[in-house]
Amino acid sequence: MNPLTNVKNIKKLADQELSNNSKSSWHDQYRDSAWIFVGGLPYDLTEGDVITIFSQFGEPVNINLVRDKDTGKTKGYGFICYEDQRSTVLAVDNLNGAKVLGRTIRVDHVSEYKAPKDSKKVDPITQKLRMEGCAPTKQQQ
Repeated sequence: MNPLTNVKNIKKLADQELSNNSKSSWHDQYRDSAWIFVGGLPYDLTEGDVITIFSQFGEPVNINLVRDKDTGKTKGYGFICYEDQRSTVLAVDNLNGAKVLGRTIRVDHVSEYKAPKDSKKVDPITQKLRMEGCAPTKQQQ
């Protein structure tokens, strides 16, 4: 495809959004999920370390740092749920591509978080969060 055609198509799309007074963002498609994926983490970070890094953008209410079943060591990735979904936008925008202890981390939205299969081993609060979601929609009064 001709690069000039791509530029014209992008301009056309931008003009359409501007003419519709659209204030949408690519983040909007994830507005129903307060979960983010975090990859490329240094292997020696604990859940507390990860929460400390990500709490600068909001209140993490759940973390699933994926571990090797045999060794118990982290695999360098996991999932975090924020109390407020808007925190996910801040975390993705500010931490995706950031360096942590010399490693570049990846941070992205998760549209539908799937709890691990060993969910019977988790505490009741975590089970409730996984069933109801992390950032429940507030009912209007």
